Amino acid sequence: MREAGRLVATAHRVIRSMVEPGVTTAQIDEAVERLFGKHGATPLFKGVPNSTPGKSDFPSVCCISVNEQIVHGIPGDRRLEAGDIVKVDTGCRLNGWCGDSAWTYAVGEIDPLKRRLMQIGEENLYLAIRETGRKKRWSEVADVMERHVRQAGFSVVEQFVGHGIGREMHEDPQVPNFLSSQLKRHDFRLEPGLVVAIEPMVNAGTKHVRVLKDHWTVETKDRKPSVHFEHTVAITADGPDILTQPVE
Repeated sequence: MREAGRLVATAHRVIRSMVEPGVTTAQIDEAVERLFGKHGATPLFKGVPNSTPGKSDFPSVCCISVNEQIVHGIPGDRRLEAGDIVKVDTGCRLNGWCGDSAWTYAVGEIDPLKRRLMQIGEENLYLAIRETGRKKRWSEVADVMERHVRQAGFSVVEQFVGHGIGREMHEDPQVPNFLSSQLKRHDFRLEPGLVVAIEPMVNAGTKHVRVLKDHWTVETKDRKPSVHFEHTVAITADGPDILTQPVE
């Protein structure tokens, strides 16, 4: 899993180097697909079945979502513009094991709201990772995450959550970023050997979302900006180990 995580981290270094005004989201996706192919890795997202019967499978190796789009954006001919924030989520299977990571990138200079939103989203991810080494159960971490976002005046996306990861991209347990009655029923202990994809999604306005006509892209209902940050994290006897952490 560490090898798969390193390759996903390399993909994000490629993405970071490409994010600038004028670049299309398809160009970013194509670069990541070439990288995975070069290393003999299988993209995790391409071909994922749509939850709506009869609708198309996901066509790309990356989910690329801009501004008010939260997740599952389909790459295409859209060109990035200065002031955008772009979320890129990608993952691969390498030698039978999976890695998954998402990041939000600023395109040139962005406004103070987006800058603050990015700050809180990234803080929330690393806060969660740190707390996995301190808390005994995930519900305790989720509570800290939710309070951090709400204290900043933002909202937590509740329709999508993190997940266990291993041989498959989505495994048990579900890893929400907020407290709920469902989490209380399905809470889990943070024990060595567990590997989870922790992925806070934070909205500037409402927590409510809608799916666009492509049956994939999810955006905020009030069309205010959103951010998404994700790492694959192993729980070890020595504390949390970020498997998708870029090596500078």
